[in-house]
Amino acid sequence: MPNWKWFTTIAASACLSVGGTLWVQQKVLAAPAKAPAFTALDYQEIVQLPNRYAYGIDTCSNNGYDYADVFTPDGVFIDKNSDEGYKQGGRVLARGREQLAALVGGGSKGCKTKMIWVDWSHIMTNHVITPTREGATGRIYLVQLGVKGPGSVERHGGYEDVYVKTAAGWRIQSRTHVRNKAWHNPLWQSPDLN
Repeated sequence: MPNWKWFTTIAASACLSVGGTLWVQQKVLAAPAKAPAFTALDYQEIVQLPNRYAYGIDTCSNNGYDYADVFTPDGVFIDKNSDEGYKQGGRVLARGREQLAALVGGGSKGCKTKMIWVDWSHIMTNHVITPTREGATGRIYLVQLGVKGPGSVERHGGYEDVYVKTAAGWRIQSRTHVRNKAWHNPLWQSPDLN
């Protein structure tokens, strides 16, 4: 093979190689961002939030701050379960650590106020966690023991959560209390979602 043909072949191959590499690099750089990969630890930390929430609300531990601290410092609790909350399409009952602690009878109330759920136990089950680009979302059923007296068991809607990872670990950014049939197939729903 004459030298000029060999040189032309090598030069063409180099151009194609460099051009192909640049094209691949541009495609990789232009790819849309995906939700970050979740580890087993991420899931476990998020699963612990409803558990800590239940203990905090049922016991007013640490003057209500154990409950408040499962939320971000600006976390919010939204009622879309009560008649008024449902009618309004959701109403904020507490925002931020102090209001959240007071919501369960702690904080400025000092756990002296008898809350309606003093003899209740909050049980959260069927937790579904979905990773997002910003963190995660979740849905979880709320079952309560003792609402209608000792031994009673009642489903009391569920929670729609938004979770974010903070320097202190995973926290609830917002929790919305929804009615029992909020996630049912529309054919199974009643107008009030109860």
